[in-house]
Amino acid sequence: MFEDTHDHHVLLTPGPTPIHPRAQQALMRGMLGHMDPEVFALNREIQADLRVMYGTEPEAFTALLAGTGSLGMEAGFANLVEKGDEILVCANGSFGRRMAEMAARYGAHVRLVTAPLGEAIKPEDVAAHLDGVAMVAVVHGETSTGVLNPVPEIARLVRGSGVLLTVDAVTTAGMEPFHMQDWGVDYAYTGAQKCLSAPPGLAPIAISERAFARYAARRTPTPLWYCDFEGLRDYWVEHTYHHTIPVNLHYAFHAALQAALEEGLDARKLRVQQLGQVITRTLAPLGFSHYVRRPEDRLPTVLALRLPTGMDDSAVRLALRAREISVTGGLGPTAGVIWRLGLMGEAARPAPYRALMVALQDLLGAPGLVARYEEELEAAGLVGEKQSVLV
Repeated sequence: MFEDTHDHHVLLTPGPTPIHPRAQQALMRGMLGHMDPEVFALNREIQADLRVMYGTEPEAFTALLAGTGSLGMEAGFANLVEKGDEILVCANGSFGRRMAEMAARYGAHVRLVTAPLGEAIKPEDVAAHLDGVAMVAVVHGETSTGVLNPVPEIARLVRGSGVLLTVDAVTTAGMEPFHMQDWGVDYAYTGAQKCLSAPPGLAPIAISERAFARYAARRTPTPLWYCDFEGLRDYWVEHTYHHTIPVNLHYAFHAALQAALEEGLDARKLRVQQLGQVITRTLAPLGFSHYVRRPEDRLPTVLALRLPTGMDDSAVRLALRAREISVTGGLGPTAGVIWRLGLMGEAARPAPYRALMVALQDLLGAPGLVARYEEELEAAGLVGEKQSVLV
């Protein structure tokens, strides 16, 4: 018999994140049709809020795709890449490699700029391979390794060259300021279930006017009908039918996005940085250490910690799961080497991580761990910080 444990499950994964209480409430409302005037009004508000979240130009097209972040990734290549285009993909982890695979499936000739696992892409490596490319694609926060790539510096190199810049903002947008217009980003996307703590199933996208012009100049129709930019614009702007949107997910997303903007992106960024430092300092005496060597390369929202020597990764995570605490290990080469702790949205609160410390104190035989965590919280000024409703 299935047991509903959601009221006390502690989700510390790099996504999905715990649903924001306002989003949870919005999910419960009655159904409306996807062509209802009230839904169109809601969508206009979502579009305006997304322009703020992404820092777009005033008239940039924003929308929600009915799929997760990977659909956001695919839609960019489907609409902006044509067979034979030279595409430069920055790949220093699983999601950069996914970009390369998708671009190739749409007929692109893919050039790779790589960096060792746990290290950021070097802007000079991008500069050395820019000749003749139609697009540069980069993952801002590489979720698989906890690395932050230098998007502003890469964007500076690309700007003015006529080359489009696509940015995967899955673990950054909504948790810190994102400056699409100022940096010169042409296409950006994230997933609703990441920094915004909305339910999975929506990919918020933003498309620059330059990218729309490139799309309009295509020689052949977009191969992916479902996310054709023109079809999306017909629905979102002209209010003509294209496909049925997940209406209740839109309501939940709207509530979560408004909550994020009310808190403020600068405030959210600070909250994540402070809590990340607290967790790292608390766990350091047990032998946990940063996987990403250079501080400037560390992704604040996915804390990648190298495990203590001799710790049985899967056994400890299974024991945590038995206590209703979900922690994610490494992917591929980092499996058994690191944990990836999610610090996005409602997971980036003191209470869920207090539950982790309570469990680890017991499982690892580490007396004083919880007390140290409380001391670090106090030192960081986070003691009065809003506690998660899920713990």
